[in-house]
Amino acid sequence: MRKKVVFIVLLLGMVLTSTGQNQQLQIMSYNVRHCAGMDLVVDYNRTSAVIVQQQPDVVALQELDSMTGRSEHRDQLDELASRTGYHQVFGAAIEYDGGQYGVGILTREMPVSTKRIPLPGEESRVLLVVELEDYVIACTHLDLDEAQRLASVPLIVEEAQRWQKPFLLAGDWNDTPDSELLKVMTQYFTIFSGEEATYPADEPTECIDYVGVFNGRAEAIDSHVIDEPEASDHRPLAVRVQLR
Repeated sequence: MRKKVVFIVLLLGMVLTSTGQNQQLQIMSYNVRHCAGMDLVVDYNRTSAVIVQQQPDVVALQELDSMTGRSEHRDQLDELASRTGYHQVFGAAIEYDGGQYGVGILTREMPVSTKRIPLPGEESRVLLVVELEDYVIACTHLDLDEAQRLASVPLIVEEAQRWQKPFLLAGDWNDTPDSELLKVMTQYFTIFSGEEATYPADEPTECIDYVGVFNGRAEAIDSHVIDEPEASDHRPLAVRVQLR
């Protein structure tokens, strides 16, 4: 009887491990330009509707205001979280207009831990890291200056190397697929998002938004830029991956 119980426990553990390793995730990366659309109107319902329509597991957001005068002292990530039902984590990059400005992550699952890592930039940048049960999602918005973008790579890689879980990185990297930055990044990250243009939203000509995984710990099932030409000056990027 005891051997039978041990066998069942071991079998259950194998099933749970296999389930975790084969987990599929829908990831969205979206530069929302402080929720101001191409018409320059700030509309939280419009931005939220883009997220709800896709039903992602996690959303990496860039260009968020928190309590700034420009946004009438509202917490923009909280506005989006309340409308979508997701958990929220904000990462401030700079003090701005009486509040803060930075990136954010929305997750269906309650985060296990969070971390904010400063990155170099002519305008200070940040890497926001959120640990979930089976993986880690990080969000960043890299600097406009190439040297500052390249200087951010070792810091991102150093953080990715700390984790035993799959480490996914999403965001606006402000560089094109043929750039020096992407050549360096692909030494460490598998980029899932292809070369489909994301900016400007009305008539996209540049691919500058990406999703990737460190050290090949996931594979892409599907990747596409969402046909949303009005809610921001970037189009959102959606990637479905399977964790390894």
